[in-house]
Amino acid sequence: MHPVVDVVLEPGLRYTETIESGAGNRSVRYCRLVADEDTPVGELEVHSFRWRFGAVAVDAEGIGGVEVQPSFRRRGHMGRLLRQTLERMSRRVTVAAVSDGIQGVYEKFGFATSVAEGHLDLRVRDVERAAAAAAPATARVRPGSTEDLPAMVDLYNSTHAHRPWTHERPADWNRLVTRTTWRPGSEILVAEAEGMLAGYAIVAGRSFGDGYFGLTVQEMAASDADVALCLLADVAAMAWELRVSEFRVREPSDGVVGRLARHLGCAYQQEFPPTGGMMAAILNRPGLLAALESELRRRNRGAAVDVAMDELARGELIPDNGLLVRLLLGYSSAADASTLAAVVPEHHRRTCSAWFPGGGTAALPVPYAHALDRY
Repeated sequence: MHPVVDVVLEPGLRYTETIESGAGNRSVRYCRLVADEDTPVGELEVHSFRWRFGAVAVDAEGIGGVEVQPSFRRRGHMGRLLRQTLERMSRRVTVAAVSDGIQGVYEKFGFATSVAEGHLDLRVRDVERAAAAAAPATARVRPGSTEDLPAMVDLYNSTHAHRPWTHERPADWNRLVTRTTWRPGSEILVAEAEGMLAGYAIVAGRSFGDGYFGLTVQEMAASDADVALCLLADVAAMAWELRVSEFRVREPSDGVVGRLARHLGCAYQQEFPPTGGMMAAILNRPGLLAALESELRRRNRGAAVDVAMDELARGELIPDNGLLVRLLLGYSSAADASTLAAVVPEHHRRTCSAWFPGGGTAALPVPYAHALDRY
């Protein structure tokens, strides 16, 4: 594989980038440090995707699989590799992500934790009671297959069209987990109404060694609450077959599925890690804000905000890029910014309140990272 980048950083140390085929036939950029005579020092992966900041999706790249060979550790090579990779990334995209950042490390490179982990826990009896009391179902649930994926992608994209942190999935998306000896793989349930796909659930079988012994729905999308209830009823039946009294659904609390779960009765578990986890970094502030201008105007109902936009792009308003990316993604709100001693001038406070309402509002849903989009 011929490198697309091959530069000498210092005598005896080179930085290279190659583009190779990864899982699911997706192209992955491998960034490596190489010592004399092609001795491996360290490497990481760079993944490309379209990332939502509300109603607008932007080209982004994510870092994963960072490692340094044991004999080269504690000599600053991880920092060299990350800084060189981020500088190269900034020539292609305006924003970067880390799917599972190490606590206390990635902040040094401009990343900030910007999404909370969360899931719904539902009791089987609650779902059964609701399904028994509901009107006759208009949707039919059947086993799904990869042939349903294009329609599932369309439903996912429309369901989360305004949700920050989600990916804008391409038509050929397929991140289903394949079946192996110790991993059952993904199981699809599809709900049809009037001959059209109206909902789906992707169920994850329990892998060998899992600490959680229940049933997990990796993601679920539905056109309305009736379709969601049909899917939940089928999942509840699967839970009974496994002799478990509750099951887990990995969906945000303010979507169609989440609102129905709250109505039925559920527990919503959420964690806001102080560091690490899902992190983001702004690589090019003016470029990112130019791409998101229409989204900020949407949040502010199209009001004239040219002066505030210019000051935001120049870094005079919200100068901290880590705080800004949390605000743009809805992890934090303008009120949180004031708490964090980020001074917002009086004449911009109304605008900033509209721009940065925080997740879970009418203008901006709760930020959410779906498990099957993680790399």
